[in-house]
Amino acid sequence: MPEYKTSDGLTLHYMDDNDGPAVLMLAGLTRNSADFNFLIPHLPEYRLIRLDYRGRGLSDYHDDFTTYNVKREARDAIELLDHLELEKTCVIGTSRGGLIAMLLSAICNYRLNGIVMNDIGPQIEPEGLFSIMEYIGKIPPFDNLDDAALALQANWADGFPDVPLSRWRRQAEHMWHEKPEGGIGLRYDPRLRDVFSMQVKSGEEADLWPMFDTMREIPLASIRGENSDLFSAATQSKMRERHPEMITAVVPNRGHVPFLDEPESVSAIRKLLEDSQYPPLK
Repeated sequence: MPEYKTSDGLTLHYMDDNDGPAVLMLAGLTRNSADFNFLIPHLPEYRLIRLDYRGRGLSDYHDDFTTYNVKREARDAIELLDHLELEKTCVIGTSRGGLIAMLLSAICNYRLNGIVMNDIGPQIEPEGLFSIMEYIGKIPPFDNLDDAALALQANWADGFPDVPLSRWRRQAEHMWHEKPEGGIGLRYDPRLRDVFSMQVKSGEEADLWPMFDTMREIPLASIRGENSDLFSAATQSKMRERHPEMITAVVPNRGHVPFLDEPESVSAIRKLLEDSQYPPLK
């Protein structure tokens, strides 16, 4: 399996599929490289690089859980690009991945051809943060992934009213695994809860708009789930005012976060790649 060493000694796992122009795919807070499995079939002619952040997926956990922060994870992403000898790439960032993409723009936008931000912006709604605190770091109380899928469908019905059980079963497998002794296990370090709680408390007054403004010279697409509790329509509208060329998409019947295989999502990603002078999707 492809992996590389970070400057602080961790071994991080990544996926590197297909040939063509490079697209770095950065997942959500507790997610891993499987976060983009639904999108991958729609991008067959692009080199798709998917990172398991430290403490997630198949990557090493760190003894110091405070290294699970956006600044360090952005550095890990840069070190991955260096490992692959990639001078420039497009980035698709889902939720946490979009925040990392914003930071990459602030510190090395010369390495970015374009950015897609999936259901995230420089202003994060407290309701969405509260929802994350409800589950992060907690072992799911299910006997198996089939039961987990039923729970996902029931719990997320308001935000995702038209998603079939088969899709939730696949999503459950991306997020959790069945333990040999029975029950469900996390695919991430549960101490993410501790650092996330610390970051929420310390970042309540953080102003991320100056960091967003560094993206003005970069092709940008913003995708928002119509029912998102984390990323509001008002924030997306304000982003468009500050970045008038930004591609804007709203995905109906989706909360936080769209799967990215919806027609609205694929269309926005196609346009972003074209604006970034990548070959058009077929």
